[in-house]
Amino acid sequence: MLPKALLNVIDALGALPGVGSRTAERYAYFLFKSDPQISENISTALTNLHTGIKSCPVTFALISADEELSPLYTDPKRDKTTVLVVEEPLDIYAIEQTKAFTGTYHVLGGAISPIDGITPEQLHIKELVNRVENDDVKEIIIATNPSVEGESTALYLEKILHAAKPSLKLTRLARGLPLGVDISYADQITISAALENRTNL
Repeated sequence: MLPKALLNVIDALGALPGVGSRTAERYAYFLFKSDPQISENISTALTNLHTGIKSCPVTFALISADEELSPLYTDPKRDKTTVLVVEEPLDIYAIEQTKAFTGTYHVLGGAISPIDGITPEQLHIKELVNRVENDDVKEIIIATNPSVEGESTALYLEKILHAAKPSLKLTRLARGLPLGVDISYADQITISAALENRTNL
């Protein structure tokens, strides 16, 4: 039997997604063998995780607790008339890494999934429609994930947004085969998207 303190850490780490029992044991034993300051730093960071973060009331991106709005929304260099819609806050980080987008963002907070009990009313869709009016939005870029749920959400957004503002330009991120991937390894959704979005040579 392992000491209770070590078992508690193993159980806590094992609750993380993708962390099995053996991996949790290795992580816990590593922390025990290492400088106690490492554990202290992790403990402090976790303690401040929920108190130091909140959602932007306009974009629903993650912001520091002492901020009122997301800097990606308040920055005067950002084009508020172009809004890129994503499912989760971390999707913003992936797009920002490209430094290719200068508009603003809107986080839905997930995707429509009746099987999981997620309905449109549980997502930040109503707030998106309000932004279209309040910020005089000209274009909405739908960047939901290329999954069944993501596709369903995108179609629902198209319907709602067209009804709210017929003149609104609606676009979607181009989808298809990524560089370096053999066609034989691609899934059906990816191949279908690549065919649909084929370009001239």
